[in-house]
Amino acid sequence: MTIESTATIYDRTVCKLGEGPLWHPERGQLFWFDILDNRLHTQEDGETRGWRFDENVSAAARVSRDVLLIASETKLFTFDLGTEATEDVAALEADDPTTRSNDGRADPRGGFWIGTMDKMGERPVGKIYRHHKGETRALHDVTIPNAMCFSPDGSTAYFADTPTMLVMRQRLDGDGWPAEEPEVHLDLRGEGLLPDGAVVDAEGCLWLAEFNSSRVCRYAPDGTRLQIVRTPGATETTCPALGGGHLYIVTGWHHMSEADRAAHPDHGRTFRAPVDAPAQDEHRVIV
Repeated sequence: MTIESTATIYDRTVCKLGEGPLWHPERGQLFWFDILDNRLHTQEDGETRGWRFDENVSAAARVSRDVLLIASETKLFTFDLGTEATEDVAALEADDPTTRSNDGRADPRGGFWIGTMDKMGERPVGKIYRHHKGETRALHDVTIPNAMCFSPDGSTAYFADTPTMLVMRQRLDGDGWPAEEPEVHLDLRGEGLLPDGAVVDAEGCLWLAEFNSSRVCRYAPDGTRLQIVRTPGATETTCPALGGGHLYIVTGWHHMSEADRAAHPDHGRTFRAPVDAPAQDEHRVIV
């Protein structure tokens, strides 16, 4: 039996394209991005605050309590939340103005997986990269990279190329690099569902945002759908995060008409729902 529940609004900030929610376990704090507004958002003491950058930013991993590794349109860079100091770490298709970063997450071995894509989301020119200990290596060719997340023991990576409607899994070696070719984990083609961002909980279950479906679903390791969390008034669910006993869900509106936006004013807001599933702490990245 599939459990169903409904999320409520956590933050009323409207993101054109919400992405990259990160629950920071040391700070007990959620961070998330609006890619197309070049912004990083958070809440402190119940108040929303944020930082604007000079290009698209999409995902982050924690380096320490106060420092994040952020993926932007052209690079990976560190960002100090206190001083706002930045330091470039690696170029990311800096010579191609038609691409940007999208989904990303740190793995249990200290690597950071990040995907790139055509800014229009049309051409199959994207890639999934892994950055680890100073090395950035391309792993897969994709159109729209999403759903990068990892089993608790670090032996398996998950990812999706959204237009395929498939979530893939891939065995990893002891250093976190791919050890085998990927295979299909979830086939959503029969339901016409578009896999977007995802996170794995401490029980090894995958929480998947299904774009244009107003929901995030929890899947058991064998692919059984266990739970549905709905986001009323926001169809473009893009990515979840787990932390503090809650599921957080970011959304967007960039594919919607003005009429649809007017009819559903909660598009682009960030949602939250209490959940019983234990979270994995988001992993530290080794720059």
